[in-house]
Amino acid sequence: MVGAMPPEALPREVNGNGYTAKQHLHLPLQPQAPAKQPQPPRAEAECKWYEEEIDDDLKLCYALNSVLHRGASKYQEIALLDTKHFGKALIIDGKMQSTEMDEFIYHESLIHPPLLFHPNPRTVFIMGGGEGSAAREVLRHKAVQRVVMCDIDQEVVDFCRTYLTVNREAFNSDKLCLIIDDARAELERSRERFDVIVGDLADPVEGGPCYQLYTKSFYEHILKPKLNDHGIFVTQAGPAGVLTHKEVFSSIYNTLRHVFKYVQAYTAHVPSFADTWGWVMASDHPFDLTAEQINDRISQRIEGELVYLSGESLISSATLNKSVYQSLLNETHVYTEDDARFIYGHGRACCA
Repeated sequence: MVGAMPPEALPREVNGNGYTAKQHLHLPLQPQAPAKQPQPPRAEAECKWYEEEIDDDLKLCYALNSVLHRGASKYQEIALLDTKHFGKALIIDGKMQSTEMDEFIYHESLIHPPLLFHPNPRTVFIMGGGEGSAAREVLRHKAVQRVVMCDIDQEVVDFCRTYLTVNREAFNSDKLCLIIDDARAELERSRERFDVIVGDLADPVEGGPCYQLYTKSFYEHILKPKLNDHGIFVTQAGPAGVLTHKEVFSSIYNTLRHVFKYVQAYTAHVPSFADTWGWVMASDHPFDLTAEQINDRISQRIEGELVYLSGESLISSATLNKSVYQSLLNETHVYTEDDARFIYGHGRACCA
């Protein structure tokens, strides 16, 4: 179980990529017919696969080197896999959350657009974000003085602090205030207001802990009042491909249009997700910077080099293909507690 490991079971070996390795925990294999003649062991014979169900008749498969850890908390299932193609991969509730090979695409796209469009971001509230990568990217902004990260699941946070060593500096920052609680309840109680609020939440999965944080009532009555003047809200918004954008992306976009004056959807391809991914920014002030102005702010405000995002790529990411653009314009569904949309499927590891 995640969060219930004795000290002696904690990892003792760190590889050079910011993820920690421990003794491999192999999933049970299906029985195999005995070989006619003994054969020397081969790595290929030990290969297993992680399957993620996308639809009733569609699955994605990732070849595994090993299962590093798996367990379950009160709220969700969690696993750390060592995949052959994408390196270490974090899985929550059967859905790929990030991999060491390409997580920078997701997290740069989530964090830097709202902080760059804001005139002077000093305070940031992260809903979810237990992995620590969102906080890591926020803390690269020189102007930021305080980051509140509120995740509901202590065991997931502890797991990520232990295994995702690339984010240990962020977790140890004096600027980071980590709160274990329901983000909705925390925002309701808090007297603080923030320059930027980030929704780094799991996809809305039926029975999961997050779908109520995508609703119109939450955005309108709880979240928006906690933004300062010129405040910006951003959320991950699920798959945004030609065949997948109607699952939740168009609905999240339309829901925010009912709450904020200016709403900007943008997308990027994330290879490990095998799809285009979507984010939505919202504010009562326009997003009107040019690519040149964004590049100036990147060079002035951010420590180190961004790997994925530039002024030009950010501007172009908001140009959607005709199919997705028309769907967003014509979407009528609004997220409510009684009328929510959910991401399909669940992942599992299995034999090849």
